[in-house]
Formats: sequence, C-alpha cells, structure tokens
Amino acid sequence: MLSVTPKIELHLHLEGAAPPAFIRGLAKEKRLDIAGIFDARGHYQYKDFWDFLKVYEAATSVLKSPEDYARLTLAVLEESAASGVVYSETFLSPDFCGGRDIGAWREYLHAIREAADQAERTMGITLRGIITCIRHFGPEKAREVARCAADTAGDWIVGFGIAGDEKVLTPKDYLWSFDCAREAGLRLTAHAGEWGGPQSVRDAVNDLGVERIGHGVRAIEDLALVDELAERGIVLEVCPGSNVALGLYPDWRSHPIGQLYDRGVKVTVSTDDPPFFHTTMTREFDELNRAFDWDDGVFANLNRTALDAAFCDADTRARIGKLLET
Repeated sequence: MLSVTPKIELHLHLEGAAPPAFIRGLAKEKRLDIAGIFDARGHYQYKDFWDFLKVYEAATSVLKSPEDYARLTLAVLEESAASGVVYSETFLSPDFCGGRDIGAWREYLHAIREAADQAERTMGITLRGIITCIRHFGPEKAREVARCAADTAGDWIVGFGIAGDEKVLTPKDYLWSFDCAREAGLRLTAHAGEWGGPQSVRDAVNDLGVERIGHGVRAIEDLALVDELAERGIVLEVCPGSNVALGLYPDWRSHPIGQLYDRGVKVTVSTDDPPFFHTTMTREFDELNRAFDWDDGVFANLNRTALDAAFCDADTRARIGKLLET
C-alpha cells in the first residue's frame, strides 16, 4: 500500500501547501476579499506558471501574523502525515514572514517551530526549514533574506535556497546571498531546470555551489549534463505532478523522471505546492507506479536517496531511517 508507505519529502513550499479551505477561512476571519483566486469548486485557479505566482502571493497575503503561520503549519503537516510523510523539508521565506526584518522573522519562526513540534508529537511527522529568497524580488532583498537565514541557522533551519521566476536574472546575481548562507553552515539548493532550460541547472550548480536542485528536470535535454549530475551526485528534487499540472509535460508517462533515474541521477519525489496541483505524496507514488511500473524496491531507493540528501543532522537522519525500515 503506497498510501501508508513512510515517505520523505524535500521540496514543499509552506504557503503553497495551504489547503484552499484554510486560506478561504482565514480571509473570511480577516474580512479580506480574495475570491478571484478560486474556481467554482473552491480550488485555486490560475492560467499558467506566472499567473500561478500571482495567485500564490495573493493567497499568502492573508497570512499576516506568527499565529497564522502556526495554524498553517499544523494544517499542512496534517495533510502530509495523511500521505505517510514522516520527514519533510519546507521552504520558508522571510519575505512573507515579517518583511525580512530579523526580529519579526524570529517571531514567525518561533511560531512555526512550536507548531512543528506539536505535529511531531501528535502526528509523527518531522519538519525542518529551508529559508528561500524569491528570485523575482531581486538580489538586494535576497541579501536581507540571507541575513535572516544566517541569524537563525541551526538544528531546525538547515538550508538556504532560491525560488520564483527562473527567467529573472541569473543564479550568479544571487551569489552573495548563497555565500552568506554557506558561511553560516547552511546546506544549499536552488530551483532550476523547470522554466529555465538545462543551462539554468548547470549555472546553479557551478555558480552557486548547490548540492540539490529543485526540479532540474529539463537537464534531460542535455545528456552530457545528465551524466555530469549523476557523476557529481547532485540530487534533483523532482515534482512530477507539479510539472504535469503546469503543462511542462503533457502527462506522467512523458515526464523525464524515469529517464533520469535510469541514467543514474539521484532523484527524489515531492509535491511542490500540492493543493495547487491537486496532488499528494500518495498520488505522486501511485502515478509513478502506473506510468513506469515502479515497484516497492524503486520507491525504497527514492526514499533512501531523499534521506541521504536531507539537510537534517545525523541523529535526525538515523531516527527517520529507522521509520523507513518498518
């Protein structure tokens, strides 16, 4: 039963995982009108990736306090735990949590961590945070985000990354922020190879020195790059349901995760922004099983790859590893 298989997820945007009903309810409490971001069935609606970014930010606009983020964290982790997720890394942005002010960010982080601790006690799911700058907000704001990251780096904030519109500027424009995070001891990842082509993956790896790539699937268009990723052990945080929902690939069978896996690239599976793409970790596993006839052994390999690639400390990794053996 893939639904109850313990799973590890490395690529999850906290705000993007907010159930639509949660956001609608919060908007109603605050008397905010965001009805335009939902369709007749109450689901998020958007035309394309760039419209999705606008809808994402509109939904996030109702989250105005640390308490809101605590409630959000519990709602998201409840959904993840229902799919058998036992360990998750979520992207957090001080852009949305306190306007990049370090003091305000610390308050938001405290609330998120308290909620995560509660979920770990009651739901058996462990959460860690990756602070993420937003590419289309520009390099100067990214520097402020990196300072927040450096200030709160530790056992819970374990990584730093970049998300947003890949067609804005280049990875090298954010090098200062990544160097700042690296010096603070944070592990590094970057969104690339989704809307940017293979070169965006190569640039993120070579210019920013990341060890993981968010998405990275368009590397398949450059087989020399694919072989390089495999040789260097760069891990791809692949989100097939997201890629199909946004029209990057027409269906699951056309998705390159199977080719990447067969060529020795370290791939993992995640949901990205699950309610936006009508997916869950259970659905991801089920669809991959149908598309590629992957058996339990393949999914066990994917989980082991994800565990090895997780940014958590060794003790946490060992504890989660025991859960995968059950």
